[in-house]
Amino acid sequence: MTEFTTSHDGTRIAYDKVGSGPALVLVDGAMCYRDFGPCRSAAEHLSSHFTVYFYDRRGRGESGDTRPYAPEREYEDLAAVIAATGETPFVLGYSSGGGLVLQAAASGVPMRKLASYEAPYIGQKPGVPDYQKTLDALIADDDRAGALSFFMVKMVGGPAFLPLMMRLMPKVFRQLKAVAHTLPNDARVMGDFEVPTATLATITVPALIMGGSKAKPDMAAAVAGVAAAVPGAVHKTLAGQTHQVKDEAIAPELIAFFD
Repeated sequence: MTEFTTSHDGTRIAYDKVGSGPALVLVDGAMCYRDFGPCRSAAEHLSSHFTVYFYDRRGRGESGDTRPYAPEREYEDLAAVIAATGETPFVLGYSSGGGLVLQAAASGVPMRKLASYEAPYIGQKPGVPDYQKTLDALIADDDRAGALSFFMVKMVGGPAFLPLMMRLMPKVFRQLKAVAHTLPNDARVMGDFEVPTATLATITVPALIMGGSKAKPDMAAAVAGVAAAVPGAVHKTLAGQTHQVKDEAIAPELIAFFD
């Protein structure tokens, strides 16, 4: 059943919780929310060890979308979910959600331990228009399909036919378009997409920094860079995993590190 908490600026944030045990909060990456993405499946997989909380980031699903946007508002959203747990929880972020978790921890949001999977500090690709400006312009023109295409092909590096494939799956395409306006938010969280070494060096909670063995070289370098920047971080490479990490691969690492 959906529950709600209120962020510092009054934005209502929707979340679910499952399981029993110490609290674990999951944070989605770009375009994902409670009903689309890895968190619901991961929550069910981890529910025998933790009380797992997963939420719709602002602008997604049933959460509000108070403007103007700033990454700091999302740190406050995470803090509100953390407060709703009634304890100092473990926190896991996927992809740009990992970047969000890392920077929230650096800003002082309370966490018992944190984990990040492939926060994409991979730089901006040469010859590609500025990510932030391009996404802002596309969303300002209400070109959600164009924003999705730019993200999937130019930023992520997917094949040029990928947007067409998405259109051939109407339900998935509708779900993606429904949150496409939040793509500029993730770009703001990631900044220049370079590892924010000085910021991450201020993190004081134990951290597990993970990537997959099938990651592209730029992603593998990003994960290694984050692990080197966070004091005392544990760096793990998950065998056989891509950016879409399987629950069966990540769950044992989380259980071992958090327990």
